[in-house]
Parts: sequence; C-alpha cells; structure tokens
Amino acid sequence: MTDDVRLRRGRGALGFSFFVQGVAFALLVTRIPAIQDRYGISDGLLPAFLAAVPVLAGASSVATEHLVKRVAPSVVLRWAQPLVLLSLLGVGAGGQMWHVAAALGAFGLSVGALDASMNMLGVSLQRAYGRSIMLGFHAAYSLGGILGASAAWAGAHWELDLFAGYLPAVAVLLPLALLGSRSYVDGAPGTAGEGETGGKGLGAGGFKLLLPLCLVMACAYIGDSTVANWSAKYLQDVLGSSEQMATVPYNVYMVTTLVGRAVGDLGVRRFGAAAVVRAGTLVAAAGFAVVAAAQGAWAGMLGFTLLGIGLCVIVPQTFAAAGRLFPGASDTAVARLNIFNYVGFLIGSPLVGAVGDAWSYRGAMLVPMALVLVTLLQARSFGSEGARYGVRHERRAGDRAVDVGRGGNGV
Repeated sequence: MTDDVRLRRGRGALGFSFFVQGVAFALLVTRIPAIQDRYGISDGLLPAFLAAVPVLAGASSVATEHLVKRVAPSVVLRWAQPLVLLSLLGVGAGGQMWHVAAALGAFGLSVGALDASMNMLGVSLQRAYGRSIMLGFHAAYSLGGILGASAAWAGAHWELDLFAGYLPAVAVLLPLALLGSRSYVDGAPGTAGEGETGGKGLGAGGFKLLLPLCLVMACAYIGDSTVANWSAKYLQDVLGSSEQMATVPYNVYMVTTLVGRAVGDLGVRRFGAAAVVRAGTLVAAAGFAVVAAAQGAWAGMLGFTLLGIGLCVIVPQTFAAAGRLFPGASDTAVARLNIFNYVGFLIGSPLVGAVGDAWSYRGAMLVPMALVLVTLLQARSFGSEGARYGVRHERRAGDRAVDVGRGGNGV
C-alpha cells in the first residue's frame, strides 16, 4: 500500500471517528431532560451530574498525555470510542441513580481520552498532508451532531425510552468504528522549524508559549456553551418567540458550523490560519452583539447564525496551531490544550446565567462577546505563512512519507 493511499484511508477513518463522536455527544446532551426524569434527578442535583462529565474528561485528557508516551494515540482512540458508545448505552439502560452516575462517569473518562487522541491524530495527519485538513474533521463532528440531535428528536417524538433510542445508533456505529480504526495512521513528530519549539518539548517555558492558545480554547468554548445552553431560553424569554421557534437557533448554529468548517480549510490554505481566525473572531463577536441588541426573534436568529459562522473555525485551528508550535511534542500540547475545552464548557453556562440573573440576559451576551475578542490579541500564536499550507506550501506526495510513522494499525 502506498503512503498516499494509507494517508487517504487514515483521513477517512479519522473523519468517521469525529462523526461518531458528534452523534454520541448530541444523543447525550439533547436527552438530558429525559435522563433527569428517568432517574429522578432533582434540579438541584442535576448540575453536579452535568459538571462531573467535563471534570472527568479533563482528568482523562491529562492521563492521555502520559498514556500516549507508551502506546500510540491510534490505540487509545480505537478503544476509547467503543467505551464512549457503550457508556452512552449504559445511561439509557439503568434504573437507579448510581447506575446513571457510573455511566456518566465512564462517559466522561472515555470522552476525554477520545477527544485528546482524535485531535492528536488530526494534527499529525495535517502535518503529513502538508495542507490544512483539520477543519474538515471538525465538520464531520458537526454533521454527526446534527444527525444525533435529529435522532434524539425522533426518539422523543415517538416516545421511545432512552435505551431504545440509543440502541440503534450504538448498534450501527460501534462495529463501523472498530472496523475503521484499523486504518488510523499515527504521524511521527516533524522537524521544528524557525521559531518552533518542537525539540524542546513542553517544559515550563514551553507551556508558557501554549498558554495563549489555552486561553483562546477556553474562550471559544465559553461562546459555544452559551449558544448550546442559552439560545432557546433567550429566544423565548427575552425575545418573546414561541416554544417551537426557540428550538431553531441551536439547529441553525450547528448547520452554519458545519458549512463553515466544510469550507474553512480552503480559507486557511488561501489566506493563512491567523487571518481566518481573526475573521471568525470578528464575525462571532458581531453575532453576540446582534443577539444582545435584537428586538425580535428573527434578529436573534441572525445573531446565532453569525455565531456559528464565526466560532466554527477557532477550535480546530487552535489544535492545529499547537501542533505547529510544538511539532516535536504535539501529542502533549494537544492533550493539555484539550483540557481547556472542558474549562470553557464548565465556565460558560454558569457565567452567563449569573450575569443574567444579576443584571440582564442581554447584558450577559456581552460577556462571551468580550471573551471571544481576546482571540484577536493572541492571533500571532496561529502563525502566518507557515500556517497557511497549500498553494505555495503544499508538499509533493513524495515528501509526505517523512511525516508518517507507525502504520495504519497504530502498533
């Protein structure tokens, strides 16, 4: 098998892994009310259950940083993905509160390893390709999220219990994920270029260079969690929409996220990562401003649409920038950066809620807007010419093999 064929298969397999994760996560978060009803979880206890998932995922991401020093990231991903799907099924299979606590705990631990290892492989594959492909992987995640949310809606519409709603997705996706995992490709570290710190690893000095990207990641997920947790409530309670229309903004957000990521790699190849991230940041900030100033539901919908277009490019390019900044220690950099995914998720919703209760929900939308704008101050961390890939920087196929380490089975 030629290196080009192996890379294409590895790219397709990894894209499917992102897709499966999007389906699984959407199936979980969109059925939270049903989970609460099934297990009798009180409103006071529910936040503790929900917070436990990202906390455990963050701890697992830290553990994955050390685990991939002994085994390939593809091996971690190969086993973490089935565990995510089985723990999702476990959420729907129990009957007592400790059952769902154990299942959610397993979901959090496995999803942290999954997120870290997926993005490690994505960063190394992008290096091997020599052009921007990272946004495409996250587009697959967005597509999975849309289909997962649609499946959850269908389950609720037909009044299926959680287990019956989750079982078809797990039964179909689990064997396909295991089959696809045979084609994963682990990339060998590249060679540090000018201004890069690959050979120095990630000591105290290296981590200081990573901190701006950690801040960007946390702020991006604060913005994302604001849309996920507050868009329906904002449209209904502040802008006076119907209950049915209040469900639309998040779907629109997910669709625009998919579209933006599907074409975003072309923008990176043409204009460079820093330029694309700056543009996305400004569009996202404009989206929050429109939401805050909206006088009706349709104006609010426009704001959430802009948010999807703007925010969608930031997270994938943040992972990619970490890989470029630390080509000799990209797995470690991605694992540490991934922690701030969960930090932003934990902070975002409570922060907006606290500001909304203390002041106003219109004013609360200005908080994630200001935090997202922090990305403009850190745009240099995304690089310039070296972050463009493609066009003048695209490598010949013969050069790609230099960056390909262990074979498709990752062992």
